[in-house]
Amino acid sequence: MPVTNINPKMLPRLDEIELGLLARRARAEAEGGLGEIEGIDLTLTFLRQKRDQTRRLAGVAPIHLGMPGMRTPRAET
Repeated sequence: MPVTNINPKMLPRLDEIELGLLARRARAEAEGGLGEIEGIDLTLTFLRQKRDQTRRLAGVAPIHLGMPGMRTPRAET
């Protein structure tokens, strides 16, 4: 699975998604949907990992590499 980064501006949306998943989990638990609970728990785990990763990366400043210079041609000897 490719690694993708999430724009830090999307963090509030991830929080909303988590709340929705928690509500779905509570409903599945009340209705006895064990398979659905497993799937929701797995999704919550991935969501929380991605959110934590995004928060960590948001605190890292980008590195300025500068503009590469032009090489001067070598004189033939």
